[in-house]
Amino acid sequence: MRRTIEFADIDLPLSNMDNSRVIMDSERFGLTIRRLCHQLIERYDDFSNACLVGVQHRGVWLGEVIIEELKLLGIDDLKFGKLDITFYRDDFRTREKPLKANPTEMPFLVEEKEVVLIDDVLYTGRTIQAALTALNHFGRPRSVTLLSMIDRQFNRHLPIQPDFVGMRVDALDDAYVSVEYQKHHGQDQIILFPQKPAED
Repeated sequence: MRRTIEFADIDLPLSNMDNSRVIMDSERFGLTIRRLCHQLIERYDDFSNACLVGVQHRGVWLGEVIIEELKLLGIDDLKFGKLDITFYRDDFRTREKPLKANPTEMPFLVEEKEVVLIDDVLYTGRTIQAALTALNHFGRPRSVTLLSMIDRQFNRHLPIQPDFVGMRVDALDDAYVSVEYQKHHGQDQIILFPQKPAED
């Protein structure tokens, strides 16, 4: 049985917390990405029969960062897919606001491949359940493992666990964890909010 190794676990009581808090700065972010990539190489070697699939859209952003680091470590020939799960969500018809779909880009089949499914925050597990259903349209993989930058392990609704994890965060249900990227936000970091910020 493989043991998942964490960079750090963090237990944050948020009931008296008024402001956001950086729980992983850019330096630790880079170290965590590097560690995850070394774990992937240990498992998949040269990735000759493996592929990466990011869940749109933040899982894709994390996947792009992972790929950049893997290339620096000498892994050049990588298959990378972008999977949209909008119409596979179990709350698709119960949302008050319409969901915005992102394009699926899967230029390969996953038949008999070892798939690394990537998402930035593992929360209830429902996103991953939808992703696994959507993935079935592209073949029957030999195996699927899950890489998450953040695992909110005490908020799970389904029996889904990450195989590769950057950090485990234990916080109240209302708390919101945001993984931010230099390309999209100006800085690589992870921020914890007492509750989800209002959307524009």
